[in-house]
Amino acid sequence: MAFGRPGVRGDVDFGPIRPTRGMTGAKPGNPITGRENTMKFLCLICADKTMEQMSEADAEQHFQDYTEFTDAIRQSGHFVGCNRLLPPVAATTVRVRKGKISTTDGPYVETKEQLGGYYVIEAKDLNEAILVAARIPGAWIGCVEVRPIAEDAKTLTALGLAAPV
Repeated sequence: MAFGRPGVRGDVDFGPIRPTRGMTGAKPGNPITGRENTMKFLCLICADKTMEQMSEADAEQHFQDYTEFTDAIRQSGHFVGCNRLLPPVAATTVRVRKGKISTTDGPYVETKEQLGGYYVIEAKDLNEAILVAARIPGAWIGCVEVRPIAEDAKTLTALGLAAPV
């Protein structure tokens, strides 16, 4: 299945992505997605331009591209969650030093690329996660950082997602 529009960097056919089984070290049977033997990955979407900075027609097409992509990964069983973020001007940075809370408006550092949203996906391994992330429309105009989500016993216990060991 091809994703993207003709003449846009995302117009690449990665073929169908199918659920897989039998990956050593992956978590068995996820109750959210129903997939077995998978790992979770966070896909952080960064771009120079936010939806608010696009022309109305470009933003509308970008929203449509995201709708198609999200529907596709729901159907393939890779989808866990996602959301779009407001531009950095809406952000507040919080720091605590020596017990004192301080806040500043906006992001901590000025960067050209801005964090615009994320997907949490399930995949059998990093290679499959990269193939899914390459289909995210934000990758066509920016980049997508793919990072494994820690699901070790200590982390899950600290987050209250598993019983103490």
